[in-house]
Amino acid sequence: MSPDDELCLCFHVTQRKVLNYLRIEKPKRPAQLADCYGAGTGCGWCRPYLERLFEQAVLRGETTVNFPTPDEYAKMRSKYVHETGAVPPPGATPIDDEPT
Repeated sequence: MSPDDELCLCFHVTQRKVLNYLRIEKPKRPAQLADCYGAGTGCGWCRPYLERLFEQAVLRGETTVNFPTPDEYAKMRSKYVHETGAVPPPGATPIDDEPT
């Protein structure tokens, strides 16, 4: 996943936006990332990834996180939404009709 790929597919928040938010705002806990364009407040899929990014950037000073490719990430989210019944908000990146 590159910095310009979306990390929060519900609100179209890129990894770059989150990293800039972390650098500028210096949040004290991962939940504060919701203030970054609503990241993590939609279907919930990206929350573990946001937490991982927070942990690595804030606690370890690292800005490179090993995430799945954008296609794998979107497919994994579709599966998550189907399995949990989570509802992405209007305007979110669409989910696959049949997850793999």
